[in-house]
Amino acid sequence: MTTALVTGGTSGIGAAFARALAARGDHLVLVARDVERLEAMATELRAAHHVEVEVLPADLSSREDTDRVAARLSSTEHPIDVLVNNAGFGIQARLLDADVTPHDRALDVMVRAVLVLAGAAGRAMQARGTGAIINVSSTAGFVTMGSYSAIKAWVTVYSEGLANELRDSGVTVTALCPGWVRTEFHERAAIGTSKIPAVMWLEADDLVEECLRDVAAGQVVSIPSKRYRVLIFAARHAPRRLVRAASRRLSSGRH
Repeated sequence: MTTALVTGGTSGIGAAFARALAARGDHLVLVARDVERLEAMATELRAAHHVEVEVLPADLSSREDTDRVAARLSSTEHPIDVLVNNAGFGIQARLLDADVTPHDRALDVMVRAVLVLAGAAGRAMQARGTGAIINVSSTAGFVTMGSYSAIKAWVTVYSEGLANELRDSGVTVTALCPGWVRTEFHERAAIGTSKIPAVMWLEADDLVEECLRDVAAGQVVSIPSKRYRVLIFAARHAPRRLVRAASRRLSSGRH
């Protein structure tokens, strides 16, 4: 029986992954900061899908908590077959702000924790010759919208590098790069969305379904929906000055 560990598994894309994995019969380990929400999600999934759900409260900005999750991923007695590195949040702080605390926390949660947890999972899975690692990145990593873009660019490139190291091991690595998704993510980060065209919004359940198909196919970078694949193809091949100009316009519409 397959067991999946999902960070940030109580809301948004993480919750959509938890529900999709439970629906296909995977047991789950859910990681998040809010114990009450963890227990509520666990209760829902046990009742709906009759799977085992373990809750692991952790704040991934804490190195001690991150190490506890890494230890769970390293377990040989109760192995993890699928890791979904999903925990994250939006960043409103500017690169010129004197207070770099928001950037520090973002780097801890969305860079260091991804590095530590995927490394722990990769070593354990490699030893068994099977497994899947999904790192939730973003199409923001292909443009230039402050530290969030820089962080997500790192997640995508890191995932590609890890996929190289795990090539032919039986372990797959996929960077999921969604665009605008209807979740509470933007509200929590106080990011304005009123100027985003309706056609650009994705549903979390749909993108997770598409991502899991890409994982099964061994796809290293998963960009859900044809419209975003076209846009990111253009961003990858356009002159960088045009990408920067488009990013400035996008950034101004988020405030």
